[in-house]
Amino acid sequence: MSAHAAMSSIAPVITRFAPSPTGLLHLGHAHSALDGWRRARSAGGRFLLRLEDIDPARCRSDHAAAILEDLAWLGLDWDGPVRVQSQHLPEYRASLDALAARGLLYPCFCTRAAIAQEVARAAQAPHDPDGTPLYPGTCRSLAATERARRIAAGEPFALRLDMEAAMRVVRHPLMREEIGEGRVRCAPARFGDVVLARKDAPASYHLCVTHDDAAQGVTLVTRGCDLLPATDLHRLLQALMHWPEPRYAHHALLRDATGRRLAKRDAALSLRALRQAGHTPAEVRARAGFPD
Repeated sequence: MSAHAAMSSIAPVITRFAPSPTGLLHLGHAHSALDGWRRARSAGGRFLLRLEDIDPARCRSDHAAAILEDLAWLGLDWDGPVRVQSQHLPEYRASLDALAARGLLYPCFCTRAAIAQEVARAAQAPHDPDGTPLYPGTCRSLAATERARRIAAGEPFALRLDMEAAMRVVRHPLMREEIGEGRVRCAPARFGDVVLARKDAPASYHLCVTHDDAAQGVTLVTRGCDLLPATDLHRLLQALMHWPEPRYAHHALLRDATGRRLAKRDAALSLRALRQAGHTPAEVRARAGFPD
């Protein structure tokens, strides 16, 4: 047995459920929460709850309260206090500062419209795993004096990860451990120079989630397979910041009768609606794929 496998086999199982309070929980959320909760409880481990409310324009306190109430009604309990991301902005800022001090971040002054125009001019612009055209690197080579001048002038900017520079300082090959598959090679360069902070979001999802998993001691990340590609980027950030490497278990997504994945934006049937219609927690757990 390798040293890594030995460590993985004896590490305590600490999972987490980390919804964003942008709406009510639906059956897909219930499946994800139950998956992490049961994996932790069956191993005598810990199940943590985190509210990823880093986007003030979309997150609401009433939705945060509803999440806690619906999870408790479903029969889930969690260990320790709920971690609320908006209460930890200085921690994310410190991580950004650490990356910047190593020359791994650069300010990007391009607007979304300007980027779209630049991409449109390219005959075959490359895309990231989510289908978004890669940033063409317009601001990557700006001189330090030009960056300083534009920042001093109050020009808004985002902070992007210099992917080429980042890949030069991590050990290759970069790997992740997926339950049921073993060690899998990661390819974070597919994401290009991703945004890690912008004016309307002081830190990106990618930075916050990897920071918080390390801060909370999460050893097993359980989440939907839609986030599987992003794991490559998260492994890169973990390597850059010398954060512990958790194991991963990506589950299939629940879908409706038409085969479409359940999502808030499509008004998926909420746990609250099922509850008000008279369904019991046991019935909802069964519909979410976890019969008692």
